[in-house]
Amino acid sequence: MKNKSGRLGFLLKNGPSYIFLTLISLFVMIPFLWMLTTSLKDETKIFMFPPQWWPDPIRWSNFADVFRFQPFHLYLFNSVYIGVLVTAGTCLFAAIAGYAFAKMDFPFKNAIFLILLSSMMIPTEVTAIPLFNWMSQLGLVDTHFPLIVPPMLGAGGIFGVFLMRQFFITVPKDLSEAAEIDGCNPWTTYWRIMFPLAKPSLATLSIFTFLHSWNEFFEPLIYLNSSKLFTLPLALSLFTDQSGTQWHLLMAASVMATVPLLLVFFIAQKKFIEGVAMTGLK
Repeated sequence: MKNKSGRLGFLLKNGPSYIFLTLISLFVMIPFLWMLTTSLKDETKIFMFPPQWWPDPIRWSNFADVFRFQPFHLYLFNSVYIGVLVTAGTCLFAAIAGYAFAKMDFPFKNAIFLILLSSMMIPTEVTAIPLFNWMSQLGLVDTHFPLIVPPMLGAGGIFGVFLMRQFFITVPKDLSEAAEIDGCNPWTTYWRIMFPLAKPSLATLSIFTFLHSWNEFFEPLIYLNSSKLFTLPLALSLFTDQSGTQWHLLMAASVMATVPLLLVFFIAQKKFIEGVAMTGLK
């Protein structure tokens, strides 16, 4: 009886909040549902009025037609391997630098960290021209190099340094001192003790970094000329030509471009939530 009254009280107290959040979630999901249903429609029925929410007939062939329209598998591979390399490099760089700023003493540590943080306020568009000139002089334009290495050391990498520093500050100093007593040097302490503890924060940083790399449009647009090097955001723009936009193919390609992001999030969801909680992100 007590359990029933407790559940009833819980429902009366929190029920309106859950209902409100559910309605908001359904409202936010409308564009995604429209994208999904449009990807399965015949081209002639996309702009029907009143709108046809459920496709009739369902055209699964739209997804196959995407690959006939352009080499979508190549663009998908480019985005995947660039995103994986950028994410791995950013996490490795940020974890090492964040540990150094949190646990090691060296001259002007705080001043250097503040300078790094202040550089995050510089828009990408401000540094685009000098960086492009530099890459052009090195002969790296129309390659994937500008899309992989600079992002590791740019604003995304600096954000990762900040994130990892916030985590390592919360790790008790007793752990590193105990490792030092056992004969571990700073690198061994970091790699064998501190790095494994940072998995939740690394999962958080991985999701943010992969998401940014996956959706990046501006930098591929200015660096890539050969269509075989295009990433997914550029590939999606190819569905629009002089004759118009192939909306059914564009929506099908957008669905396929969204699936990897959902997989990355759901795989790392638990660690992501732990990382947000442990690093104090809002």
